[in-house]
Amino acid sequence: MSRPHEPHQPFFPFGNPFRMLSSSHLSRKLLILSNTFEETLAGRLGRLNPKDKDEVLGFSWMKLAMESLCETHNDIKTLITELELPVCDWDEKWIDVYLDVSVNLLDVCIAFSSELSRLNQGNLLLQCLLHNFKSNSSKLFIRARSSLDGWRQHVNSKNPRVENCCTILDKLVKSLDLPKVKNSAKGKVLMSALYGVKVETIFVCSVFAAAFSGSGKKLLDLNVADKFIWAQAYTALQTSVNGEIRNILSSGQFPVLKELEAVDTSVKKLYPMIQDGVDLVEVEVFQNSVSDLGRRADKLSQGLDLLTKEVDSFFQLVLTGRDALLSNLRTSVTDSDGRLMGNGIERV
Repeated sequence: MSRPHEPHQPFFPFGNPFRMLSSSHLSRKLLILSNTFEETLAGRLGRLNPKDKDEVLGFSWMKLAMESLCETHNDIKTLITELELPVCDWDEKWIDVYLDVSVNLLDVCIAFSSELSRLNQGNLLLQCLLHNFKSNSSKLFIRARSSLDGWRQHVNSKNPRVENCCTILDKLVKSLDLPKVKNSAKGKVLMSALYGVKVETIFVCSVFAAAFSGSGKKLLDLNVADKFIWAQAYTALQTSVNGEIRNILSSGQFPVLKELEAVDTSVKKLYPMIQDGVDLVEVEVFQNSVSDLGRRADKLSQGLDLLTKEVDSFFQLVLTGRDALLSNLRTSVTDSDGRLMGNGIERV
């Protein structure tokens, strides 16, 4: 991993995730459920591996990554149902740690949403800029320069919430190493599947954090045991994407988001024209540059909207999972109390 960490608390105390799930320990049904989940995850990770390195950190790829994460989290909900593991059979520590980690995921989503909102605010400055370009008034031209300065300062500023994602991601990384704890065969299947969910979650979230902060320190490199069906697909994906992001950052490119960088390129091209004034000979060049900025700004706006929806969907998925767990816990307690009351034992 890219950063050292101290001893930690397990995510789900089901046992060692690196212990082979073999037919000697699992029934045919459990093996099929486990293999189906892993094969699906392997295919999903494979589709995330970009064919062209230029796709990395583009909104289309980031949208696909968040969609993939939502699908994997939905798969684990389906697996729990198929395993027939009622909440009343869950260990108390398991529940406590799950609730704690899900809160961390919600915090990550909030940080990403705040950054997308911040970038949308910067987009308003661009719209104001483009509106001012429609006039030949020297006064409005001065306002356009002000808008350009404001936009450049805005996109180069840091978001404290994104910066704090580093600490949250470290907590999730620490949850990957699980102690050996005796449990049921169903529990081992679920624990192994949850390990895969966490690995993909950490990967996607660390990529987003690196993209939004422009810092390679947010990237995490995880070593996954070959015995997992999806291990090879994950390693190839991590090597490809993290490697390209590090290349981008080492070149000094900022911002690193493709659509945002495209807008920044147009802004840098326009800025000296506005600063020095536009001669009659350069009017056509200037107008073409403004049009180019307008197209790139529209593409940025559309990408931000689509990615915001996907992050919101993941937030709702995690939140719904927490609510369902708490609801089931309340129902289990109520049913248990009801049975006690029926036997003539009063509640304390």
